[in-house]
Amino acid sequence: MSSFKNLRIVDNFYQTSLFYPMPTMLIATLSPSGATSLGAYSLCFPYYIAGKGYYAMLLECRNSSNTAQNILRTGVCAINFLEDDKKLFKETVRLGFPGERCEEKMDDCFLEMEDGQAGAADAEKKARPRVLKDAFQVLECSWDDTLEDAFEDRSRVGQLEGVEPPYRNFNGITSKFGAHFILRIDAILMKERQYGAIVNGVRAGDFPRIPVDYGYRDSKSFWYTKFRRPLGVSVPAKPGMDLSAVRYAAERIDPEVLFTDEACEALRKIPRVFLKTALAGIAEQAKAMGLPRVDGKVVVDAAVLAVVNDKRNAEKKRG
Repeated sequence: MSSFKNLRIVDNFYQTSLFYPMPTMLIATLSPSGATSLGAYSLCFPYYIAGKGYYAMLLECRNSSNTAQNILRTGVCAINFLEDDKKLFKETVRLGFPGERCEEKMDDCFLEMEDGQAGAADAEKKARPRVLKDAFQVLECSWDDTLEDAFEDRSRVGQLEGVEPPYRNFNGITSKFGAHFILRIDAILMKERQYGAIVNGVRAGDFPRIPVDYGYRDSKSFWYTKFRRPLGVSVPAKPGMDLSAVRYAAERIDPEVLFTDEACEALRKIPRVFLKTALAGIAEQAKAMGLPRVDGKVVVDAAVLAVVNDKRNAEKKRG
């Protein structure tokens, strides 16, 4: 006999049929008047994380929401993460209540804002929403409406009672009441303490106090859990690959790059499934460093590998 009960799957299953922990964030968009409007969301997750040429988030929302309508119209947003504070969380819940116009919702908002930074590097110099001063990190994003020809959905702005087919599979208006947006990350803004932790090495005390929510569990309350100090669990120590296996892969990754035995030794602990990708990335970065060549090849030794592997080296020099 099973120890489980089979629960019926219904709409919004992640909160009606599951206990599903989620992040909490306020997404800033531009209202029709050009003012910044805020909406509370949890269904926003990393989407393109490597090997795509750019990085992206996935946002899932109602297509009639202020946020969806504003993204369809302007193509830009900013994803703000707030720390665990009851006053801030209550305001987040209020800003997540559907049905109010942007101006009505923002009229009583006490959260302070400042200009973001992605616009400075934007060739089109298009207007962007402001970001929250109280956020510990912000992702400034642009909707990639080229995927699935989703730009055609801009003509559907204003259809608030449900949108008729056709629908997109993963980007744009995806159902009568739903929308998905692939959001290109244009800039990641980080407060100084968290910036320092990522660049210089994170400790338990450096983690921002991030609340986790469970959504509308009973139609009466928005449930969340307060932050507790994170616990670090050591990665299991496993023997690395044989040096000859690493050398074999390294010799075949790029004819213009030579990996020394010392460098190959340092790469032995990379999981085999990731080795080829890691070697290709190291070779590409090493060639971009403009190093002097030996017999026509860029030599990757331990010193070069240390620089290449430190993917935040440029950040350290800048900051």
